[in-house]
Amino acid sequence: MGDPKAVAAQIRMKLPSLTPLEGKVASDILARKDIDEATPLREVAEKSGVSDAMVVKVAKKLGFAGFREFRQGLVDYNRSDTAALHSEISLQDSSSEIVQKVFRTAMQALEETFAILDLAAFERAVEYLHRAKQRDFYGLGGSAQIARDVAHKFLRIGVRASVFDDAHMMMMSAALLGPDDVVVAFSHSGTTAAVIEAVELARKNGARIIAVTNYAESPLAGLVDVVLCSTAQNAPLLGENATARIAQLNLLDALFVAIVQRDRATADQNLDRTMRAVQSKRRS
Repeated sequence: MGDPKAVAAQIRMKLPSLTPLEGKVASDILARKDIDEATPLREVAEKSGVSDAMVVKVAKKLGFAGFREFRQGLVDYNRSDTAALHSEISLQDSSSEIVQKVFRTAMQALEETFAILDLAAFERAVEYLHRAKQRDFYGLGGSAQIARDVAHKFLRIGVRASVFDDAHMMMMSAALLGPDDVVVAFSHSGTTAAVIEAVELARKNGARIIAVTNYAESPLAGLVDVVLCSTAQNAPLLGENATARIAQLNLLDALFVAIVQRDRATADQNLDRTMRAVQSKRRS
């Protein structure tokens, strides 16, 4: 699978495409830290309570040639510095340990998201957003907060974007879009019904669609022109969504900077104008 840092992320991204049993097997094996080059297929299968054939099937559905390549990918990942960043938080942890674990978990999400980033998709997203007549951002809950953060950055440089975090408003937006417009759909799971329905309508009307999600094979990802994936390991207290948002914010920051570079002179001019406009609101 190339970069060892990307192995766990690429496995997690494919989990929605597996059956519940296959997903359990994949998650069980991914969570193990004791697998090495000599670990036999039979032992792995027995630990997961399935047949040898099921483990091989899961390995192939995850994109590996077979069990041996799957095993080697996990070994390489577990030996990487990135894998060592994550530690579960326990009730016995001191404040120092809590801070360290939270920060290191965020660092792992950034490292893994960078490792799986599709630069060709990233560049297409930059081109679509730069050339768009109208840019509409869709997201609910935590995803809406990311959409607002990005829209705020864009406004500072004179790139107009609208944020819709209500199912009805998203559908109204989608109904008015056309081939010169772009939707950025934010959904960690890629299964948010309100977002998917609005994306379907926007796509029907000819708009380009960019998805920001954690799962490359989710229902949302299957509908769009460009998929930008974040990734994060699930943690009982922090949750997968919260950690992934940190990676998504950084991913969108990179997108913002790339768009600025398309017309740096205009961006700098608009940034100066918007900064001066709010200067009077600050107390000296």
